[in-house]
Amino acid sequence: MEKFIVSARKYRPQTFNTVVGQSHITTTLKNAIKHQQLAHAFLFCGPRGVGKTTCARILAKTINCEKPTKEGEACDKCQSCKSFNEGTSMNYFELDAASNNSVDDIRNLVDQVRFVPQTGRYKVYVIDEVHQLTSAAFNAFLKTLEEPPSYAVFILATTEKHKIIPTILSRCQIFDFKRITTDDTVQHLEEICKKEDIKADKAALHVIAQKSEGCMRDALSILDKIVSFTNGELDFKNTLEHLNILDAEFYFKLLECMQSQNLSAAMLLYDEINKKGFEGDVVLNGFSEFIRNLLVCKDQKAAILLEVVENFRDKYIAAAKEVSSSLLVSSLNILNDAEINYKGARNKRLHVELALIKLCYLKQAIELSTDGGGLSKKKLSDAPVAFRTVGIKKFTPHLETPKNIAAEKPLSKLPEAKLIIETPKTVKTLSEESPTEYNQGAISDSKKISGKLSSLDSIRKQYSSKDNDGNSKTDRPLVIDELQKAWNEYAGQLKAAKNPAAHSFEEAQLNIKDSNSFEVITGDNIEKQFIEHNRNNLFDYLQKKLANKQLQFLISVSENVDVKPKAEIVLSSKEQFLKIAEIYPMVKELKSRLKLDLDY
Repeated sequence: MEKFIVSARKYRPQTFNTVVGQSHITTTLKNAIKHQQLAHAFLFCGPRGVGKTTCARILAKTINCEKPTKEGEACDKCQSCKSFNEGTSMNYFELDAASNNSVDDIRNLVDQVRFVPQTGRYKVYVIDEVHQLTSAAFNAFLKTLEEPPSYAVFILATTEKHKIIPTILSRCQIFDFKRITTDDTVQHLEEICKKEDIKADKAALHVIAQKSEGCMRDALSILDKIVSFTNGELDFKNTLEHLNILDAEFYFKLLECMQSQNLSAAMLLYDEINKKGFEGDVVLNGFSEFIRNLLVCKDQKAAILLEVVENFRDKYIAAAKEVSSSLLVSSLNILNDAEINYKGARNKRLHVELALIKLCYLKQAIELSTDGGGLSKKKLSDAPVAFRTVGIKKFTPHLETPKNIAAEKPLSKLPEAKLIIETPKTVKTLSEESPTEYNQGAISDSKKISGKLSSLDSIRKQYSSKDNDGNSKTDRPLVIDELQKAWNEYAGQLKAAKNPAAHSFEEAQLNIKDSNSFEVITGDNIEKQFIEHNRNNLFDYLQKKLANKQLQFLISVSENVDVKPKAEIVLSSKEQFLKIAEIYPMVKELKSRLKLDLDY
């Protein structure tokens, strides 16, 4: 029995032309080989399974080929190519940096570089997953990578280019591999199915390509697995079942339930999906992608972004025409929030059902919100609603006006245009009116304007006589006695609260400037800062206490000596005795009777 080889190894490309989806790199390498402009160090970076190591092996085989083709490909017939295909080539060395990432491993590699190849022109060293090397290993590799022997070629491969130090990057030619497109993957899978005599639907291969997410190795592994499961026959249904993907038909049914606001049908449909073994997060994620595809189909220019099976493309486009964009965007927001909070929910099923309830009543919520919060429903329109205004009528100097109007205000001084904001059922523009109608209506329009302006002025006067709450103004003018009393009461509150600013309030002097403002005079800057610190609370207290909302005050520092407290005078011992004797004469008499001598 022949030993089974997985498709990823069996159908690994052997020439540049067979590499899938990387033509921008293979063409560059072939031209470099043909024109003998080969660099000494390459860095292949990109996602997993897109052909980095494969291209490195093809390059190593091609540059040592004894009889290369005109296109720059290896002949696969010479001794060098045969030994390479058999894995016995002495000029090819491959190092896995994931398991050999120490300084000693790199030093052993550098020691091997000194030996000249016995056959062939180049010795090729491929270091896979090079980002796994330690910092010391990178530094040990720098000198050899910068100035290698003429026969040495280094090819570094990595999936994480940002982890490689800049000194390594600057010494290599960098090639960025891209993800393989869905169409290229499907085409390659079809070729393999033909070679292996496998019956496969194109829709099934398209699902495999989408599941692989641009990784050819994953696509081939999935293909082998499904072929073993189905005994060599791939159809759309068993592919979905094996990959645990929910059929898009369920999402179309959920969309119908949303549009018809049929909650019971949506709950029963989710129960059917749940019995098939699909978790709630899979349903939320799949339905989000389905809504995204419908939103993409709304615009024909963006329809190229639709990556679905070709059989479903027309169905998506037809369904997108029947759904409004506002409904799709709101649905995406609900599904996104539900998917983010799914892990934290204790009752997973109830969490998904709540999202379905919101989706089923979403259309009604949008209709009510666009109707101004009323209870009546109306059909939504995707077209934008125009802003309708009355046309601006221009006054011309040749209009005939009555004498009384002309006497009050000359026609030349009338404004050129007036804007009237109205909401009439039918509005005639200037072009629709006849000149006669226009001339006759000009004066009446001016009267209407003056009438409206007069009513507007009366409203303004009425509002100006009231405060913000609509009540009449009750601001009382300031009186020094009332102000001083309120000031002392506030200072007393600070003193009771043991606030150090109380002393500053007690020492301050007040001076009324007008009916709504007064000045606070302090002795120094420290007292001013204490009062400034309590400004907001003081404002509120005084405005309420004095019934004046327009109250304002200014704090200033006065250099007046009378305002400042008097400094204490330090007396000497003799002066202290004389002061005491002046107040109490008996002390002096006692000193003389006892014949005391004082030491001053």
